[in-house]
This record gives sequence, structure tokens and C-alpha cells, in this order.
Amino acid sequence: MESVNLSIARKLNTYAWIFTAVVLLLVGAMRRIKIPLPEGWDFSFLPPFHAGVNALTAVVLLLALYFIKQKNVAAHRRAIYVAMSLSVLFLLSYVAYHFTTPETIYGDVDGNGRLDAGELAAVGSARTAYLVLLLSHIVLAAVSLPLILFTFIRGFTDQVERHRRMARWVFPLWLYVAVTGPVCYWMLKPFYP
Repeated sequence: MESVNLSIARKLNTYAWIFTAVVLLLVGAMRRIKIPLPEGWDFSFLPPFHAGVNALTAVVLLLALYFIKQKNVAAHRRAIYVAMSLSVLFLLSYVAYHFTTPETIYGDVDGNGRLDAGELAAVGSARTAYLVLLLSHIVLAAVSLPLILFTFIRGFTDQVERHRRMARWVFPLWLYVAVTGPVCYWMLKPFYP
């Protein structure tokens, strides 16, 4: 049975690398490629949706941690499935939004897509704090994606000890990304059109 699980794990690891590469390529392309929406379509409702999905993911991750601390493996597993599903929903929605909608810039009060000296002065050091938080969120989201997938695969294929070792340091990364996403949204919210 163990060799079957290891064989499945190897295949899933390959899919995880492919999925990660596709996601990173899409995220890299979405700032340069814009797909026009049909007349009357508006995706402005998606940023608060993204924040809500991320916040819900953080809550579910904390529940998963609680369940495993209680040695309730079945409830832990269900919570992780929910967290993974929410993350996929977020990712699909996020990519769709950014491929179709101009970028919102922190401090761009007039919404013209550029920061002038007055706007920059008005936001001051808050812009720096936002950019540091956003950069840490983006970098850790990119780094944690394959790690989350590999940790999930270890658990899914009953490699319990390897799953535990990875989860100890991958879990805080995933939780950080899930929490900082909504924080970034709330900081950027005043500048959405």
C-alpha cells in the first residue's frame, strides 16, 4: 500500500509543479495583458469578495489547526479540503479580475492610474507600509503555493510524518497570506473606483 501511495504522491508532485508554474505565469501576465469585458460587465465586486474568501480561509485554517490539536483527523482533513477549495476559488476569481480590470494604485485618489506629487505626499509613509505588506504577501503567496500543495499531498497519501514536518512551517506561511490579503484590501479600499 505504501508503494502505491508513494507512486501517487510522485504523480501529484508533478501536477503540483505544473499547477504552480501555470499560476505563476498567469499572475505574471495579468499585469501586462488586459482582456476587455463585454459592455455592461463590471467586476468591481470582486476585491471585497477576494478579501472575504481569504479571511474565511484563515478562519478555516485555524479550525484545521484546532482539530488536529484535538487529534480529530477527520475534521482536520475536511477543514483542509475546505481551505484548499476556498484558495482555488480565490485564485480563479483573482486572476479573472486582474486580467480584466485596471490595477488600483495605493494613493491614486483621482483614479487616473498615476501618482502625482500631491497624491504621494498625501499618503506619505502609509504607502510604504502598504507596499511592504503587499510585497511580503505576494512573495509568500508565490513561495507557499507549491509548499501548500506538497504538504497537502503528503497528508492525502498518508505520509503522516512528512506531512507533520512540512505543516509545522508551511501552515504559518499559508495563514499569513490568508490574513494579509484582507488587510491589503482594506488598506487599498479607499482608492478603488
